[in-house]
Amino acid sequence: MGNILFLIGLTLIIGLRKTFAFFSRRQKLKGTAAFASGILLILIRWPLTGFLIELYGLFILFGDFLITIGQFVGNVPIVGPYIKRALEILAGGRSNAELPV
Repeated sequence: MGNILFLIGLTLIIGLRKTFAFFSRRQKLKGTAAFASGILLILIRWPLTGFLIELYGLFILFGDFLITIGQFVGNVPIVGPYIKRALEILAGGRSNAELPV
């Protein structure tokens, strides 16, 4: 249910056309396939495996946002710089150049 609400919310925020364009980009097809496979595995009662595959797909699809989140969280006192650095390492040097909006 949460996955469907996530997709509906994303569609409401950026629009149907941009949502479809985002998920069907050539460089995002692997993430889209993993996300959809994860949802399917959850529905056929393989929740842990489905969740892990879906998490991988989300990381591939939305990994570009980690830098943006890190910049925002970097302003939090004491722990902010550490969280920002961890998110930069997870992002692997990606840039915000391919954001869907």
